[in-house]
Amino acid sequence: MAIRGASSISTTSKLLLQNYRLLKPLTTLSSTTTPPSTIISPQTFSEKHTPTTTTFGGSGSGFGSRSPLSFEDGKDLFASISTAKLLKSTLTLKMAAVEPVVDLGTWVINSKLMNVGVFKDVVMGFTKCTFYDHFVAGRNVDEAGKTVKMLWDDGFRGMLDYGLEHVDDNESCDRNSEAFIKTVDSTKSLPATSVSSVVVKITAICPVSILKRISDLLRWEYKTKSNDLPWKQNTLPIFSESSPLYHTLTKPEPLTPQEEQDFRLAQQRLTNIIEKCLESNVPLVIDAEDTQIQPAIDYFTHSAAVLYNKGDKPLIFGTIQAYLKDAKERLVLLKAAADQMGLPLGVKLVRGAYMSSEAQVAASLGHDSPIHNGIQQTHACYNDCASFMLNEIANGPGALVLATHNFESGRLAALKAQELGIAKGNQKFQFAQLYGMAEALSYGLRNAGFEVSKYLPFGPVDQIMPYLLRRAEENKGMLSTSAIDRQLMRMELKRRLTAAVL
Repeated sequence: MAIRGASSISTTSKLLLQNYRLLKPLTTLSSTTTPPSTIISPQTFSEKHTPTTTTFGGSGSGFGSRSPLSFEDGKDLFASISTAKLLKSTLTLKMAAVEPVVDLGTWVINSKLMNVGVFKDVVMGFTKCTFYDHFVAGRNVDEAGKTVKMLWDDGFRGMLDYGLEHVDDNESCDRNSEAFIKTVDSTKSLPATSVSSVVVKITAICPVSILKRISDLLRWEYKTKSNDLPWKQNTLPIFSESSPLYHTLTKPEPLTPQEEQDFRLAQQRLTNIIEKCLESNVPLVIDAEDTQIQPAIDYFTHSAAVLYNKGDKPLIFGTIQAYLKDAKERLVLLKAAADQMGLPLGVKLVRGAYMSSEAQVAASLGHDSPIHNGIQQTHACYNDCASFMLNEIANGPGALVLATHNFESGRLAALKAQELGIAKGNQKFQFAQLYGMAEALSYGLRNAGFEVSKYLPFGPVDQIMPYLLRRAEENKGMLSTSAIDRQLMRMELKRRLTAAVL
């Protein structure tokens, strides 16, 4: 049975939503579970808290007395990394932790000095040899492919992401669409299953102005319980009762003929990418953005999922941002609707990346922020969403990508997966971390036998610069989320040096 928008959720779905809090969350796995770490996922949350180096060994059902994960032994974690690479990684992360260095670098990159040819060449050369080489998979699909093979040999898979940002004209969107198709096509020459997915940002293939218009129209339709969008196709729920709707205060005008044509062109670009994914047998992950345009992105994602997600494993994955207050409610509605329609739901779970801007926009419109009031609430929501999806996919359709740099979330999810009998290596469930970040967590999960993917942005240095600035911002400061990696890497380098001398 097809579902057209959120208004068609059945009584069963509503009952599930009302009772979702009764589902066993990750944080109740064991009475001996250590308190959630204050480490925050750098790819999803900018706030920093003091990291800890906990040895995770609490009891968990089905595990005996130990957690399946171990993070304290740098020798085991980094055994496959050469000393030269380990030293370079340590120095790069250390440099990124020095706040004045990052602040100065950010100022230089955004200054008029970059208009001076020689100066720009020097800055770009330094960036290429340091931050770029550490956080980016390469300049093009060929170099990214080599990184995939290197990771594959090391027991990881890759999520290929051609680093394209917001555009607002059809010519750029067409060019970006071709680049995404080329990325998908490149996976055919790589080892089978070495690429877990290709990542697409809808903002790169649809003008942002169109996404704003579509989002306004979808919000107004939900607010007024109307049904007057002639272009709207069958989709999964986009909103819940607690979703932020304040961006649209008055009734928006219908799409003009030109806007509708631009919208259709964007839909066709996404269809072309999906068809190539289907041909190449590689899933497509669609990234999330801020709440101003996220409804349109969810519409693109969910309407495509209705058409292409078949059988037990999804082809299309949407993204849920757990720092939003409505995250769990929407996730439950999505899963119930997907089950009603007989399609597998693909979810990538993140914390969220637009904390400051979301709060500012909400305040400017006289509303509370759509983001949880504290970091512990965000942690709890993330773990609760993860627990819900793990329960759902344990004996049913769907798949989950847990994108996190948080050690506690990783530990709890690993315990839960084994408690539910989700076999290690099951490709319906995988962890993901950004390339060059959370290495200790990635290697610890890999060593425990779980599927782990590294998120692999690639592209020319100047094109990837916005991504690099975000990574530098997230890693700066001695209390940043890379602190554990730096500490364990230093300890392992010291151990190797001592062994060599003795």
